[in-house]
Amino acid sequence: MGLHLTQILVRPLITEKNNLGREERNEIVFEVNKAANKPMITDAVEQLFGVKVEAVRTIHHKGKARRVGKWSGFRPDTKKAVVKLAAGETIDFFKGV
Repeated sequence: MGLHLTQILVRPLITEKNNLGREERNEIVFEVNKAANKPMITDAVEQLFGVKVEAVRTIHHKGKARRVGKWSGFRPDTKKAVVKLAAGETIDFFKGV
């Protein structure tokens, strides 16, 4: 049971810190499926966006414990991927805006 290309990348994470990484180091950050590995992430980015990927780093985040009134629970665990693009390659998320 493999993941389809569109199931690997959940969404791009666009923050101030990630925008600095994109401008200075040509890195894009995505939230990815927890079952995805580095070769799967590389293939998905290259095929979906038509760019060349140099490297991928992954980060696992455990969900924080949260309370709302008398109920307690956890936020979901997530996985991020920092994708370094080759020189001259870009992905523009706000092309039509």
